[in-house]
Amino acid sequence: MSITFTQLHYQSATTDLSIPEWQVQPNQHWAIFSSYGQAGTLLVDLIGGDLEPSSGSIHGLPEKLGVVSLARQQALLEAEIKKDDTDFLDRIDTGSTVEQLVRECCEDAGELEAILQQVDLVALRERGFRMLSTGETRRLMLARALASKPALLVLDEPYAGLDIQHQQDLSALLNKLSTTVLLLLVTSREDELPDCISHIALFDGGKLSQTMSHEKWYHHPVLQQLKAQSAERSEEVLALIRQNRHQAAMPDPLVDLKNGKVEYIDKLIFESVNWQINHGEHWQVRGPNGCGKSTLLGLIFGDHPQCYSNDITIFGMKRGSGETVWDIKQHIGMVSSALHLQYRVSCSALDVVLSGFYDSIGLYQQPSQNEIEQAKAWLAIFHMSELASVSFRQLEYGQQRLLLIARALIKKPVLLILDEPYQGLDFLNRKLVYNALEMVARENLSQLLYVSHHVEDALPSITNFVEFVPLTDEEIDSVAYTVNIKHD
Repeated sequence: MSITFTQLHYQSATTDLSIPEWQVQPNQHWAIFSSYGQAGTLLVDLIGGDLEPSSGSIHGLPEKLGVVSLARQQALLEAEIKKDDTDFLDRIDTGSTVEQLVRECCEDAGELEAILQQVDLVALRERGFRMLSTGETRRLMLARALASKPALLVLDEPYAGLDIQHQQDLSALLNKLSTTVLLLLVTSREDELPDCISHIALFDGGKLSQTMSHEKWYHHPVLQQLKAQSAERSEEVLALIRQNRHQAAMPDPLVDLKNGKVEYIDKLIFESVNWQINHGEHWQVRGPNGCGKSTLLGLIFGDHPQCYSNDITIFGMKRGSGETVWDIKQHIGMVSSALHLQYRVSCSALDVVLSGFYDSIGLYQQPSQNEIEQAKAWLAIFHMSELASVSFRQLEYGQQRLLLIARALIKKPVLLILDEPYQGLDFLNRKLVYNALEMVARENLSQLLYVSHHVEDALPSITNFVEFVPLTDEEIDSVAYTVNIKHD
């Protein structure tokens, strides 16, 4: 039976979705690509029943369907936070385990082991939810969707946060599933499609504009048009950054970590890490999911509890020597999935950008008129001026991520930490931010500390690398990765 979308329309305070007519046949697997806007994410929520259409209809949806989305991931996090019993225990409550979270979705408990193996979660089955990395969390969400034995599997940016090996594994798994499961995949990356995808639905500003075969997709002119448009807008972003460039004079090196080590009761994450970030250097941190990349960034930023038990000097100030958190953080901009998940307040879009001046989650101080004008300029650059008064929680995930990027840039940071910054962005804004970051690095307007698993996201101006390299079974003693510092 085919799935039919007829005069489907959804309108929220921030975005529209419109599908005049579209039919998905039983033997077709579709990728949904939005040139700009959040049409794909909205469609996932409508299919999954998390939203109700304003008008029109969807007919033919199977009874069993699995959904993987950033919205459902956020909902699971909030449910886990509500169950946090740390205050009543003699230990930190790390949340429900991977096995518990997958088991509660299983129609057949006997399938649990096979599902954990399919998405490489066997070794993490006892790991608490709040101890998972971004990529590990994405695999958990996929496992929960598969546990219901869906006839239709709907995936919103399924490769987001996955390391290269797990991206390849996911493509192989989707190709295998395609023989028995109908697939709808939302992506903002034009080449991020498994071989089983047969058709493309192209949305332009929220409206379904064209459908085509996979073969025709790679030669579609919209891709070159969008790349040219993003390059032009990147120059506007760069002009704004130049206009508000930081003036702080910092000692060299900016960051000095000696014998860095992070260890939990049951696990050593890394040890003996010696790393300096000198003036003019931009760095990318590379390695598999769960190796410790975000943990290392947390030591530098100062939001990891073990930063004070390490020998770290930042901007000439030694951690734990009497400096305030603000002494350090006022010179650092941060964008990460962890920050995005933590930003659960209901302040306006304008206030989110303004909060970058104070490094707060929410705005609790009265900004100056100059600061307000700067924040409005950033909203205009990202074409979000009309959303200035809309609550952060009402915005789509990609819109939220753009605000957090503006929040990091507005403070004119000496050091800009970017941990998977493109997650949730549409094609146009991903290219825009990528181009702008390359220009920032090339002109040394800030120094970048950068994490991305996608090969195409490598910035040409970054030639220094921290690499987490897996050890062989014979080499493993107490830690599974060694950390290499490379200057190319």
